[in-house]
Amino acid sequence: MNGTGKVAIVTGAGTGIGKAAALALLKEGYRVALAGRRAEPLEQALAESGAGDRAIAVPTDVGDPASVRALFARTKAAFGRLDVLFNNAGTGAPAIPMEDLTFEQWKNVVDANLTGAFLCTQEAIRIMKAQDPRGGRIINNGSISAHAPRPNSVAYTATKHAITGLTKCTSLDGRKHDIACSQIDIGNAATEMTERMAKGVMQANGEMAVEPRMDVRHVASAVVYMASLPLDANVQFMTIMATKMPFVGRG
Repeated sequence: MNGTGKVAIVTGAGTGIGKAAALALLKEGYRVALAGRRAEPLEQALAESGAGDRAIAVPTDVGDPASVRALFARTKAAFGRLDVLFNNAGTGAPAIPMEDLTFEQWKNVVDANLTGAFLCTQEAIRIMKAQDPRGGRIINNGSISAHAPRPNSVAYTATKHAITGLTKCTSLDGRKHDIACSQIDIGNAATEMTERMAKGVMQANGEMAVEPRMDVRHVASAVVYMASLPLDANVQFMTIMATKMPFVGRG
């Protein structure tokens, strides 16, 4: 298994894409720290994995610097190094007009989606550039919203566009430390977060429409592939989406 012995941190690992990616990495032989806000889903994911001491659960608020430092310190203490960080944790705000979004709702999304990814990236770089052998890979969850907004999604869309800038800066600044940075833009994976799409979601023209979804396992496989590359090769950007979701063109 090409991941045997390597160490990964996955944020937002208690549910959805993060959980699927963490379980897939464990299946490939990685040692994985599963991070998320709630302990119960993390422990459930650990139980499902059957990975024994190759997996740890670390309740973490990625928007809190002290919590992030504790996550990376715990991972290094448990496994000795860090090879892959999947910056996956994120949240959205209610789908309401931009002018009605409260400061608290805006800040909650920025803290989770953007500040959280930045803080985790900082800690990952500190470990990766100092370890032997040095280097590693950071994979950011960008989302289709890093390219195109949905109606009434300013906080989510703005942070996901910003993730693209974070990815590019990390790629550039990480080179000298043998740190590669990738972005995976995911469209309509079948998780708890996208269940509403099966009932119909607002389109750009104001109509409601049911949107196709894809099995989240395809996303997890893509993350494993990106993580498996040697550090002299990198998937800079990957878009993986339900083939018939409204994105390319105008719907």
